[in-house]
Amino acid sequence: MAIKDQLNNQTEMPIVEHLEELREKFIISAIILISITTICFLEIKHIIYILQQPANGIKFLQLAPGEYLFSSIKVAIYTGLLISFPAIAYQLISFILPGLTRKEIKYILPLIISSITLFFTGIIFSYKVLVPAAIRFLINYGSDVIEPIWSLEEYFNFIILLLLTTGISFQVPVIQIILGLMNIISSKQMLKYWKYTIFIATIFGAIVTPSTDPITQIFISSAVLFLYLIGCIILKFLNK
Repeated sequence: MAIKDQLNNQTEMPIVEHLEELREKFIISAIILISITTICFLEIKHIIYILQQPANGIKFLQLAPGEYLFSSIKVAIYTGLLISFPAIAYQLISFILPGLTRKEIKYILPLIISSITLFFTGIIFSYKVLVPAAIRFLINYGSDVIEPIWSLEEYFNFIILLLLTTGISFQVPVIQIILGLMNIISSKQMLKYWKYTIFIATIFGAIVTPSTDPITQIFISSAVLFLYLIGCIILKFLNK
């Protein structure tokens, strides 16, 4: 049933029916996750090819028995989680929304949609900008001394970590809006402490950047600052 229809037919339900509905949503989410993860594992060669593109020209080695197999399983699981996340989020939202007031829905639904959108925007930004910048830096640094031959598993760990941390860091405007709506801090106060924000963004960029290279840190710090400014503008628009 669509979310809109559920809102139009809100009725008090006994706890047993709520638990039954929750169980149904959980089963549907599990089926979606398992199905998509299985498809990802069957198409793992194409997924690995996509992940290897930023490191084009690098020779990858299997340094331990079964390393490629275990790396493939890990990548398939992470990819399955990412692809199925919107569908699973929809199941969760459709379960929660009927119990909320229209005023609460007015704020919560846009925040959830924005959070999901920003998360995937962060992943795309990381894949298109941060990962290539980090790879180029790591390849060029010391290239005249050693030949870059990387472990396949370590490379995937690096890529997955950078993608996920960037997606999470793109939640900055959502956190700002939540704090503003709860009257914990206003947009005026956020703009007032812009110097501290730059310092924190720089430290944050250094922490979440697995490659520790300055180029990637600058990119992610700049992105966080830009998103912080967007959050302030949205709160200003909301008179917060």
